[in-house]
Amino acid sequence: MFGSNVGRFQAAITSLGSMGALMLACSGAPEGQRRGSVVPTPEAAVVHAQTQAASAGPPDRHTQVDAIFAPWTGKTTPGCAVGISRDGTLDYARGYGMANLEYDAAITPESIFHVASISKQFTAFSIRLLEQEGKLSLSDDIRTYLPEMPDYGKKISIADLIHHTSGLREQGQLLNLAGWRGDDLSTEADMLWALTKQRGLNYEPGTEPLYNNAGYTLLSVIVKRVSGQSLRAFADARIFKPLGMTDTHFHDDHTEIVPRRTSAYRPRAGGGWSVSIPVYDHYGSTSLFTTVGDLLKWEENFVHARVGGRALVTAMQTSGTLKSGVATGYGSGLWLETYRGLRTVGHSGMDAGYRADVITFPDQRLAIVALCNGATIAPDELTRKVADVYLGDRMDAAPPPAVKVPEAELSALAGVYWSPFSDEVVRLEVKDGALRSIDAPSPLVPLGDGVFRMGDTAKWQFSAPAADAPRELRITDGWPTPRIFTRVTAAVPAASTLAAFEGSYRIDEVDMTYTLRMTDGKLKLRWPRQKEATLEAIGGDRFVSDMLGTVTFTRTASGEVDGLTISNRRLRRLRARRLPAAEAPAARADKAPKPTSLVKP
Repeated sequence: MFGSNVGRFQAAITSLGSMGALMLACSGAPEGQRRGSVVPTPEAAVVHAQTQAASAGPPDRHTQVDAIFAPWTGKTTPGCAVGISRDGTLDYARGYGMANLEYDAAITPESIFHVASISKQFTAFSIRLLEQEGKLSLSDDIRTYLPEMPDYGKKISIADLIHHTSGLREQGQLLNLAGWRGDDLSTEADMLWALTKQRGLNYEPGTEPLYNNAGYTLLSVIVKRVSGQSLRAFADARIFKPLGMTDTHFHDDHTEIVPRRTSAYRPRAGGGWSVSIPVYDHYGSTSLFTTVGDLLKWEENFVHARVGGRALVTAMQTSGTLKSGVATGYGSGLWLETYRGLRTVGHSGMDAGYRADVITFPDQRLAIVALCNGATIAPDELTRKVADVYLGDRMDAAPPPAVKVPEAELSALAGVYWSPFSDEVVRLEVKDGALRSIDAPSPLVPLGDGVFRMGDTAKWQFSAPAADAPRELRITDGWPTPRIFTRVTAAVPAASTLAAFEGSYRIDEVDMTYTLRMTDGKLKLRWPRQKEATLEAIGGDRFVSDMLGTVTFTRTASGEVDGLTISNRRLRRLRARRLPAAEAPAARADKAPKPTSLVKP
């Protein structure tokens, strides 16, 4: 995730594909049918009274907020709960849409949501509480507390885990390659199993930032081993109870009943919705359950520092730095950014059908929370539209509007671009008159002179065409260093030559063997319990797959194919060796047993 939250959301969709899904909310009905006005508990009555009192202020502001969430209203759609505080006082809270489409239960401000990566700031805060007590140091080597982790020859510090500079491979993608499906139960033990088997990193720790969930799973284990309490128990005693966050907990048992919990949904082929709820028994990087009201209480702690004290709260909002001294723009589970000229602190979250965003404008004392339960909702866009309503007269001008670009010019930019640095591939097409990443939810917004915008701030810039060099794409998305891609010009191999890639390939680091065969003129990669991954040739020995990312075949000095590597946004060049025919598995890949989710590290 990078750049504005909107840009990060879209980039995550573009770069992770179906693999990212593994690891990867609003009633505007007529008066008398407003689901947001339901008051099911005594505590809800207090919130309701506060909301009604607040609405006696400028009605136009709240009407504008309702209009922003209007697409997610009624009884046939998931939606959102929104909470807004000004100067530490609740200004508006309302639910839109349905918490459960099967039981006609509406979203209210008291609805409980899984908020995915918003969890990270609470994990980081717990670690910093232990540091404050002298029980650990952020400079400590993680192997002091996690001796089962491999020695990579380079120290990974606790600070590297917090600031996404560890170089660790992404945990969900490792489980996917090991045979886990997106709807399988995944546990803390499963994550430790996958992470402790790795023999390489994406990059040297501390040299670059790359968003990573594995680091925060490991932080939760460190909290447990240092404090003697699970992260759930520690955060409850040290954070949630002192702040009165009575509806908040880290969810460590997927079978636990949680009153007022929302279900989550994704679009169903042919129309309607399908249930989409993560099945996790791990947490730290994710799995926080909470409400808009509780998150507003948490945001107020950044002002008054009742829990942790001023120094700790300040440290939470201080950027990490690379070994080079460059600031990353990411604090302790918090993005430190600006929006239309105003300083912001916040984070978004995305797991299965849940979507969430929290953004605070510290200098203006405005906090906005949107928690949603539909996969097609972009709460980070919604919270910024709410901010426009409240702070528009104090903001810089809105991002520049799109300019008209002839479709012929857009077509000249379409194609495949590859990063020699990370082995990532970006594929661009012209669809409905706009340039977009293939399968991305939104098009790139043209600003002129080869520059495009994704979201509010992420910038895509194409170099001018040159006779002696392929076109270059530079993506600036919030991290300190732009991502640079070069247009692929290598010839696509003839279909008659693809059979040379067939065979069996083994990745010991995920304990999995893959079978590659030609089917209907296409290379298809299969492994237990997964759908076939179709490899699309893009030039030379390089292919792309919606399921895997970039697949690049490697060769011996004599030109024989001896393996392949798999790369995507958070996993770089994980190598599979080609097996001799005598070592190829005899059984069909789809007959292999299901992962047990009981693997011990």
